[in-house]
This record gives sequence, structure tokens and C-alpha cells, in this order.
Amino acid sequence: MSVTREHTPASTRSGLRRPSPRPARPAHPNARRRRGAGAWPYLLAAPTVLGMLYLLAYPLARAVLISLQDFQLRQLILGHAKFVGPRNYETLLSDERFWQVVRRTFLFMAVNVVLIMLLATLVALLVERLGRVWRSVLLGALVLAWAMPVIAATTVFQWLFHSEFGIVNWSLKQLGFTSFDRYPWFAHGPAAFTILVLLIVWQSVPFAAITLYSALTTVPAELCESARIDGASAGRIFRAITFPMIRPIFMLVLSLEVIWTFKAFVQIWVMTNGGPGDATTILPVYAVQTALSSQRYDLGSAASMVSVLLMAGVLVLYFRQMFRQEGEAL
Repeated sequence: MSVTREHTPASTRSGLRRPSPRPARPAHPNARRRRGAGAWPYLLAAPTVLGMLYLLAYPLARAVLISLQDFQLRQLILGHAKFVGPRNYETLLSDERFWQVVRRTFLFMAVNVVLIMLLATLVALLVERLGRVWRSVLLGALVLAWAMPVIAATTVFQWLFHSEFGIVNWSLKQLGFTSFDRYPWFAHGPAAFTILVLLIVWQSVPFAAITLYSALTTVPAELCESARIDGASAGRIFRAITFPMIRPIFMLVLSLEVIWTFKAFVQIWVMTNGGPGDATTILPVYAVQTALSSQRYDLGSAASMVSVLLMAGVLVLYFRQMFRQEGEAL
């Protein structure tokens, strides 16, 4: 008698059953809606990004292209500029006046940034120690000074130091300094340079002071009080506790002031036009003078590109040093 045996899978014979695959769930409508909504932020930001690229990237690329061409008044009107490669940069870098302007630019930047950060830090510490009423008054004055248009502030400084009608000459004469009667401030290079430094410092201190004051409000008062009880002086507290805690904001403000001072153009162009002589000519003014006065738009663009590279180099070295210090602190 033959016995018929059914074929049984090994998993069944061993008492284990293979789990049957679950049917795929249909995609939920809300999940599809969420995936579609993930593209909306990019679509909403696209007009702004495209606008910034058009307003920033395109002029920069155009300036780079012009700096590599023979681009003068004829080419501006008729077009068909000839490509000359780095010839404009060679001409620029071989000009002794250009290097004098570069040295003056870094001197101008260093003097302004040091004065701005020093005065802003002192003003921020003063605001922190004032009562509510006087703090509001001082912050309001800083905001009003910061909000004044650049052209308006420059015009005010021009009238303050006017040789015949300026209140500065009148005040010095009343104090007994008769040599300042009708003194032509803008006809002397060091005097014009000093007035521009005062103007830019006056315009820049409010922003830096308000930003540093906001950083000071984040320092725990308990730490400073404990250090004061232990006998630490105010300077010691600032160096050991306050400054290390506000260092990131301080470095950010410092980098912004370097950029803004490096590209100060409107104040110089309106007040002195780079004069007398070249006493107040820095790189942005030099680039415009070269482009407009000599109609050498190619050399002006090359000077602008060198200015961008120098400023970027300064900021890269500065940030490397800052990150190195932060790494050592960690």
C-alpha cells in the first residue's frame, strides 16, 4: 500500500509560519500634501534670492569683466570692448599713487575702527549702569543719531567746520584761539582727514553701542556680584567675566565696522571729493576718480576688485584668528 505524503514547507514542519507580506497602504492625502508643501518655502524665497543675485552678483561679475577689457569712453558708447586680460591690474599695481592710497585706506580704517569700538564699549557700559529714565533718553539719542541720513549728517559737519560761518571756528575764537579765525579746515589735509574720522565715528558709534549694550544684558549679574564681593575691580570683572561672554557679539560688530569703514565713500565724496590733493582719498574714492575723471572704467573696475580682495583678505585673517582663539577656549 502506497502512502501519499504531501509536501510541507520546512517552516511549517518546524512549527513556524512565515509571516505573510502586508498589503501596501495607500498614500495618505495629508502625506502627499505635506510633501508638496515642503517646496513652498523655496518658492517663496526664490524671488528674493533671484533679486539679490541680480543686484549683487551681476554687478560684481560685470565689474570683473570690465576690469579685464579695454573699456574707456568710446567702448562705453559704442561697445565692442577688447579683452586685454590682466593688463589693467598690471598698470594699477605698478602705480605708486595706488599704493599710497592703499596705505591711507588701511590707516583710515584702523583709526576709525579703534575709536568706534572703544567709544561704543564705553557708551554701552554707561547705558548699562544708568537708571531707566536716563537709559531711555540716551538710547533714544543714539537711535536718532543713527537714523540721520548720511548726506544730511555730512552737510551738518561741513557747516560746523565752515571757514567763515562755522560754529567751530567761532567757538575757538571766543575761547581765545585767534589763529582759528576763518581757518580753512578743508584746505589742509590732516584737518580734513580728522574731520572725516570724527564724522564716521559719530555715525557708527550708535549702532555699535546699542548692539554691545544688548549683549551686556545677557551677562548674569550674579557672576559680576560674586566677583565684586571677592574684591575684583571693575576692570578685572570686565576682562575676566564680561568681555569673554560678549566676545562673539563684539567680534561681529568689529567685522561689520571694518567693512563699513573700508567702503566709506559718500561722506568723503560729498565733503572733500578726496582732497585736498589725495589727503582723504581711499580706495573706493580712488576707483571712482579713475573711472570718472580719466574715463578709464577698466582701471576703475580693477581698483574696485582689488578693494574687494583686500577687504576679503583682512576679514579672512581676522576670522581665522577669532576661530583659533575660540578653539583654544573650548
